[in-house]
Amino acid sequence: MLLRRLMALLLLALPATARADWYEASTPHFIVYADRDPEKLKAFATNLERLDRAIRLMVGGGDAETSNAARVTVFTVDDVQTVERLIGRQGVDGFFVPRASGSVAIVPEQGRGGGSLALKPLQILLHEYAHNLMLSLDPNTGYPSWLIEGFAEFNATARFGKDGSVTLGEPPLYRGISIMSDAGLPMEKLLTVDSKSLGESQIDGFYGRAWLLTHYLRLGAPQRSTQLSAYVAALKAGKSTREAAKVFGDLKQLDGELEVYKKRHLAISTLPGAQLAIGPVTVRKLSAGMAAMMEVRIRSKAAVRPDTVQPIYADARKAAAPWPDDPDAQLVLAGAAIDAGDYAGAQAAADRALAADPKLVRALTLDANARMLEARKAKDARPESWNAVRAILSKANRLDPRDPMPLWLYYRSYVEQGVAPPEIAKDGLNSAFLLAPYDYALRMTTAVMYLGERNATGARTVLQPLVNDPHSGAHGKLAAALVAKLDAGDLDGAIAAVRAKSEKADNGGD
Repeated sequence: MLLRRLMALLLLALPATARADWYEASTPHFIVYADRDPEKLKAFATNLERLDRAIRLMVGGGDAETSNAARVTVFTVDDVQTVERLIGRQGVDGFFVPRASGSVAIVPEQGRGGGSLALKPLQILLHEYAHNLMLSLDPNTGYPSWLIEGFAEFNATARFGKDGSVTLGEPPLYRGISIMSDAGLPMEKLLTVDSKSLGESQIDGFYGRAWLLTHYLRLGAPQRSTQLSAYVAALKAGKSTREAAKVFGDLKQLDGELEVYKKRHLAISTLPGAQLAIGPVTVRKLSAGMAAMMEVRIRSKAAVRPDTVQPIYADARKAAAPWPDDPDAQLVLAGAAIDAGDYAGAQAAADRALAADPKLVRALTLDANARMLEARKAKDARPESWNAVRAILSKANRLDPRDPMPLWLYYRSYVEQGVAPPEIAKDGLNSAFLLAPYDYALRMTTAVMYLGERNATGARTVLQPLVNDPHSGAHGKLAAALVAKLDAGDLDGAIAAVRAKSEKADNGGD
């Protein structure tokens, strides 16, 4: 009896990921992980890939070759409580962060409940992925907040048919009250407002009205069928949101049309499976070492903060210790080591991963990044130190020319060394930006490069999409200030503002 109790306690003490069989589903645009039935996982990943194809067909976007690093990594977990535990924050129903090193999402299978009117975890993922894809397809258009969120809401309610079809345009029932309310923003304000300036009481109404206008212009108004395209063309041509809105004519009339439209039976658009040919979807069972690292891997992607970075690294070291020859486990350890400031430990883990697989681009970029950070900390400007870093990054670039990280780090290596980047590094940074325009930090680095060249037009082009982006945060605030200076012809003032921000960061400021 005592032995059975001890065994039961031992099993309870083991992390769930150590006992689970984890699988990876791989598609051209997604990598999805789950400890669930591999066939269900494959179906889920297939639906995500079909949605990507459907959106591209809808907006006329191309389907350029995607690097392995550019694919979105999706971790599926049991429920929102698991998401909260892994992220270390309450009230989080899902997680999505766009990164040049690979955008990351965490999606629970079970939401908080609430019936058919509740926002579902999958809808959060599809909404956020639409943002990611919008910037990928059109990196340099400064879209207004209403279209950014309206586009995302339009795609969030996608319905997947068993015949391979995808239906777009279903009403977001979780926005039902705000859509039907008479308290929505008037059209003139909706078309021009930066949603970051709205109060909490206005946000839900903004989202509902943005979805309704997007739906009306896409599916519900034959008489306005060309106006959305004309509006986007005006934005691409550099017109302000107010100027571009002139294509809609009398905005009070458009307001009235929406009031009538929302009370009708709304149209939907179904793309048949025959039109949604996608690339291969493969499923593999993860190695025991990678399965043992899954929980700490998720935490290192989504929960790193000053108070959590060292505990995460400690857990990564413990979990990876039995798997020194597993390259995936060592990659997780190397990333956690960099976050924790153990650059020697990161290099050692990256070396173990490369010993198992010398062509691992991710291991090379982690190794190079650790060396860069170590040299910066030591104030080491010796050419031999930085040339060694660049040799590693050049090898990584040759292995995968479409991975943005080696290109970005190559440019940064000159900045960190304190020397002027050569043209090849600048060209590489611009290529990295075009490969991952959804990474706000990479976008800002590119804008600063243009400012350094006194290329006001290039800097403004790269900065403008951040200004009204509801999710751009501090980057958006800085971008708005810089664009204002550039529009006023104050290029020197914009450069000075960037230098002041950089000096503040170097001195430990925000």
